[in-house]
Amino acid sequence: MAGAARLGHAALGAAALALLVALPAWAELFTVINATIWVATALLALSLGLVWGFGGILCLGQTAFFGLGGYAYAVAAINLGDTTLAVPIAVAVAAGFAAALGYVLFYGRLGDVYLGVITLTVSLILFKVINSTAGPEYVIGAARLGGFNGMPATPPLNAPFDPAAPLSPAAIFRVAMAALIAVYFGCLWLLGTGFGRVAVAIRENELRAALLGYDVRLRKLALFAIGGAIAGLAGVLFANSVFVSPTMFSLYYAAQALIWVIVGGLGTLAGPALGAVAVQVLTTALGRLGQLDPALARLDPNVVLGLVLVLVVLLLPQGLLPALGRALTRLAGGRARP
Repeated sequence: MAGAARLGHAALGAAALALLVALPAWAELFTVINATIWVATALLALSLGLVWGFGGILCLGQTAFFGLGGYAYAVAAINLGDTTLAVPIAVAVAAGFAAALGYVLFYGRLGDVYLGVITLTVSLILFKVINSTAGPEYVIGAARLGGFNGMPATPPLNAPFDPAAPLSPAAIFRVAMAALIAVYFGCLWLLGTGFGRVAVAIRENELRAALLGYDVRLRKLALFAIGGAIAGLAGVLFANSVFVSPTMFSLYYAAQALIWVIVGGLGTLAGPALGAVAVQVLTTALGRLGQLDPALARLDPNVVLGLVLVLVVLLLPQGLLPALGRALTRLAGGRARP
C-alpha cells in the first residue's frame, strides 16, 4: 500500500507539472486567470484540509488568514515598490496572526465548538473592519485600504528584485501551480515526520497523547500556524489573480472552504484541492446553462449546485478522492482498503 501511495503522489505531481506547462500555452487569457483563482482557492482548501483533516482542528475562519495574507501582500508591495519581499511578509503576517489566535484558543483550553465559533467570528470581524476603511485617512504608508472597494491597484508579482519586470498572467499561473505543488509535497513530508504522526495521534485521541507525554497544545498551535501560513500564501496568489477586497474575509469563502474539503475528502491532502477546483468548475458550467439552451436559463444555478452537493455528500460521504481511489483499485483488480 505504501508503494501504491507513493505512485499516486507521483502521478498527481506529474499531472500538476503537465498542467503547469501546458495550460498557459493553449488556453486563452480569461481561462488562465480563472485557473489561477482556482489554484489559489485550492491552496486555501488544502490549508484547511491539513488543519482539520489531520489535526482535528475545525477552523471555521480560515479565511481570516487568507484575507490577511492578501492585504499584507498588497500593503507591503505598494510601500516597498517590489513584490519580492512582500510575499514572505504576507505569509509571516498570516502565520503570526494564526499563532497569536491559536495561543488564546489552545492554551485557553476551549472546546472544539467554541474554537470553530471564535475563528468564524474573528473572520467576520475582520470583514466588517476592512469594509469600514473607505476614507482617505485609512492608509498604511502609501497604501489606501479602500474599504468595500478593496485595493484594485495591488501590484502583480514581479521578477525577483526587479519591479520593472512584472510577471504576465501565464507566468503568475505557473508560479501559483509551483506553489501548490511545493506546499502539497511539503505537507506530505510534514505528515511523515514525527511531528505529523503525533498530530494525527492527537486528532484520534487527545487525552491519550497527553498521557504519553506530548505537549498537545504546543503541537496543535504549531499545526494551526502552518495552516495559517498556507492560507496566507493562498491570499497572495488570489490577490494576483483578482485583487484584494474585504470579500476575502467573508462568510461566502469561509463556507466554501468547508464545502471544498468535505466534497474532496476530509483526511486527505489532494482531496480538498480537487474539491475546490471541481466545485468552481461546476459553478462556472452551471452559470453558462442559459447560453446552451434558453429553456435552461430559468434554472437557478445556486439551487442546482446545492442539489449536486447534497447528492455528492449522500452518495460519496468520504469525498471524491477516496471514491476515485476505490474505483481505480477495483479496476486494477485489487481490493479497496477501508
